[in-house]
Amino acid sequence: MLENKTGQEIPFTVFHTRQGSEWVDVSTDELFKGKTVAVFSLPGAFTPTCSSSHVPRYNQLADTFKANGVDEILCVSVNDAFVMNEWKLDQKADNITFVPDGNGEFTEGMGMLVDKSDLGFGKRSWRYSMIVKDGIIDKMFIEPEEPGDPYGVSDADTMLNAIAPEADIPASVTIMTRPGCPYCDKAKKMLKEAGYVYEELTLNKEYTDRSLRAIAGTDSVPQIFINGDAIGGSSDLKEWLES
Repeated sequence: MLENKTGQEIPFTVFHTRQGSEWVDVSTDELFKGKTVAVFSLPGAFTPTCSSSHVPRYNQLADTFKANGVDEILCVSVNDAFVMNEWKLDQKADNITFVPDGNGEFTEGMGMLVDKSDLGFGKRSWRYSMIVKDGIIDKMFIEPEEPGDPYGVSDADTMLNAIAPEADIPASVTIMTRPGCPYCDKAKKMLKEAGYVYEELTLNKEYTDRSLRAIAGTDSVPQIFINGDAIGGSSDLKEWLES
């Protein structure tokens, strides 16, 4: 049975990282001493849940975590430094420090090293997260020991709610645009002035006219979506912001 190590000190480990063209050893002391650190650990880089949900949400909420006392967010996986560096680039996760536990030493010390040989993975980390204060585990969230790869308690929202239940969660905003569209520029300016961080999808790069009609029911841009609601175009956004 996987042990919840809340109240215990994290295991001392030296991680072999690759920074530029150099090997750089980084110890747990450097990562954790004198800091409040959010850690989430997962079975493997580039795997579906890790790439589609686990990493993106921690990256999105990084500023909110920092506003509520977290100094750094670490993603730990039993992968080598080259793989972790490429995964970070692929995820555009600039707000997260990716930690390569290539030999599984940290994960084994945490008691979270599990056998996934049935998938051809060998020894990997069970999915979990934790808040570590000055090297001591303050809170730990371990996924239930069920078949497969459960994902329900180690996510960013659960952790944030545990440490700062009144935190102001940033809205999820997407704007679909077309190059050279003045109304798109107007809408982006309004979002920025209102303090919204948005993801921009550009025609014929991230989507096509067919996708636009399927999602928004129109072929006009911009189309703005906020927290699952279809706001509409730039004039609709203006009305929405004013209301």
